[in-house]
Amino acid sequence: MTNSIAAEEVVVPFPRDDVLTRSQIEVRTETLAQALARTAVTRDRLGGHAAFEREAIRDSGLLALSIPRAFGGIGADWATVYRSLRRLAQVDSALAHLFGFHHLQIAGVLLYGSPAQQEAQLRKTVAQRLFWGNALNPLDKRAIATAVSGGFLISGTKSFASGSVGSDVLTISAWHEASGSALIAAVPTQRAGITVNADWDAFGQRQTDSGTVSFDRLLLRHDDVLQAPGVEATPRATVRSQVAQLIMANLYLGIAIGAFEEARRYTREEARPWFMSGVTTSADDPYVQQRYGEFWLQLRPAIALADIAAEKLDAAFARGEALTADERGELAIAVAEAKTLSHRASLAISSELFELTGARSTSSLYGYDRFWRNARVHTLHDPIDYKIRDLGRYALAGAVPEPTPYS
Repeated sequence: MTNSIAAEEVVVPFPRDDVLTRSQIEVRTETLAQALARTAVTRDRLGGHAAFEREAIRDSGLLALSIPRAFGGIGADWATVYRSLRRLAQVDSALAHLFGFHHLQIAGVLLYGSPAQQEAQLRKTVAQRLFWGNALNPLDKRAIATAVSGGFLISGTKSFASGSVGSDVLTISAWHEASGSALIAAVPTQRAGITVNADWDAFGQRQTDSGTVSFDRLLLRHDDVLQAPGVEATPRATVRSQVAQLIMANLYLGIAIGAFEEARRYTREEARPWFMSGVTTSADDPYVQQRYGEFWLQLRPAIALADIAAEKLDAAFARGEALTADERGELAIAVAEAKTLSHRASLAISSELFELTGARSTSSLYGYDRFWRNARVHTLHDPIDYKIRDLGRYALAGAVPEPTPYS
């Protein structure tokens, strides 16, 4: 199902330009964010596939943001990618999710792919403005890989396949019983043997196209396979999970900032002071001020730690194959810190804002409930308690997390 607003309302016309300054990237991001914001409340209510809005993201040129200049991309650092993601998440965390997961798949090609695969996949992505989707859910082992002459046959299903509907390319994983490990591959979404099902029905993140993908004797050639089964991942290859976790941290942080900004605007412009407060505007109520101060103290350290983690991720990418297990572990700690605080901030602010804005702010006209619904659904991706446990182990014994798809 496609539930998008009229295309002319979201067109973001940008010229093709592979070399952009930070300020130019910020302008493109802001223009795109404002376009998405105009229809975000209505689209959240409708759900379904945001076809026109995805085209707006494509037209922005920002799908090439994380692709190195050597392959024709913009070549931005990860800190810049995450700032763009965070800004989009303030207005529309579902479409920001698609944007972030596109760049996660690009990271997978950079971390797993051979030089030839990187050249082929990423140059084609830039030239054809391809939108990547994800069918790599590592906990879902229902997609089975069987070795055949020239490659593998894949049959089975993958759930939580974010961005799969409307994608051009999918990163997929499949379980290889013989080696007791998974393979990872990149394939065109329209290849025979792939069926993308638009069956995502959660109460939040409603336009992330995160349903199921079914495989029926999908043929993978060897050059489709980014990581073969039975291959032990290097510390550098395991950085993909940190790219993903920091995408989530910035999504949550964007939701928290977006909820804060909407609540602040409402408090300043529309809220009525409580009759016992003795003030003429809600913003002058000392109890309201105290609660906004609490929100501020949740946001500021979360932003700082997210930025620090992004810098550490860029440093890890710069190390290349020389990255050590300990260095990778220190990165995982920084990402866990950022994700934990952004997780807490998104849930607290998106829920408690109503205590400051009052009953009238619950009108569907504003759609403020979307912030909490989106935060609640997405923060269930993996248990935050295990991140806190990892931080406790690090504090007590200096032990860094073991690399997994989530740590």
